[in-house]
Amino acid sequence: MNTQAGLNAPNPFRGWAIELENLRDAIVVPAESRTFTQMAGVLRADGSYCSNGAVWRKDQEITSEPQPPKGPIQKLPGRWLWGGLLWRHFGHFTVESTGRLWGLEAGLENVQGVLFIPKSPKYGDELIGFQSDFMALAGASPKVLIAPTQVEELVVPGQGFGIGRIVLGTEACKTFFRDSFAPDIAPKGPEKLYISRSMIGPTKGALVCERLFEERLAEHGYTVFHPQKHDIPTQIAHYRAARKVIASEGSAIHMFGLVAKPDQELAVVIRRKSKATKYIERHVRSFAGITPLMLNEVRRTWKPEGKTKPRFARGEPDYPAIQKQLIEHGFLDRAPAWLPLTEADVNAELNSPDRSGMVYRAVG
Repeated sequence: MNTQAGLNAPNPFRGWAIELENLRDAIVVPAESRTFTQMAGVLRADGSYCSNGAVWRKDQEITSEPQPPKGPIQKLPGRWLWGGLLWRHFGHFTVESTGRLWGLEAGLENVQGVLFIPKSPKYGDELIGFQSDFMALAGASPKVLIAPTQVEELVVPGQGFGIGRIVLGTEACKTFFRDSFAPDIAPKGPEKLYISRSMIGPTKGALVCERLFEERLAEHGYTVFHPQKHDIPTQIAHYRAARKVIASEGSAIHMFGLVAKPDQELAVVIRRKSKATKYIERHVRSFAGITPLMLNEVRRTWKPEGKTKPRFARGEPDYPAIQKQLIEHGFLDRAPAWLPLTEADVNAELNSPDRSGMVYRAVG
């Protein structure tokens, strides 16, 4: 057992993130409510805290030592793998609910499934479509615990992936996704793909006038792809087939990063000022061996009144500058220069009827 476990954020190269701890009669304690930091996790049979099972985001534990449950608790026979927190948000699920699946390839036998506790207790033990699809492609049988449970045998892999330095992934985690994730999904789709956010709805961040960008890319042979409209196998098939990928910066790129290969090319159109952008770049570079072209050409950022988080912002791109870089790096053929967005273009986009009454202001 690593006596230093839990004292430091997971390191992709050494320490508790690359270790396994095997527990008998461990007690899994779910959170009672959704908060940023939750008292939830794994206790050993003697009541001590298994800090190897904690979930970290950057330099902060977002699960902390829970109180031992009082009274009789339910029991779960068999050998199980600890999976950690189960997120319903696609991006957080992809990055923060998958980092222990590498334990499935750690030479273990007779593992009955992967145990999770819900990030949002109000949803109980429900699994939604993309979660079930993803776990099936990972060869995992997930089970969500919503009450304190004593597990006959619990294998606790270290956190091999996540937000922070660990976004680089441990070697075991990268190997698992390269060799064992969705092995039967063959490439199927166009060679040029644009991963769009134009149809995700007015309450989510996107590019201003993204549909105009889509039209311009289509003229160069790109197929516009809306990943939320497709199941996980279809997404993976498209991502494996495309040779050149341009993407509006967002969660979908993390799925691409899990299945892409070094001979593919990726350009990311940055839409906001956020630390999340650097994690996307590091993830793709480390897992897929691709150094993405990061197009940081945001003229202005527009935020809805009353909304402060970066994910709600809409980036107004300098499309002529983006075109120039895409040509220089071989994503586009030379063509007449794109015209910049006008104030009328921007106002029409931000005040369109599908904005749900949101009022935007420029913040930079």
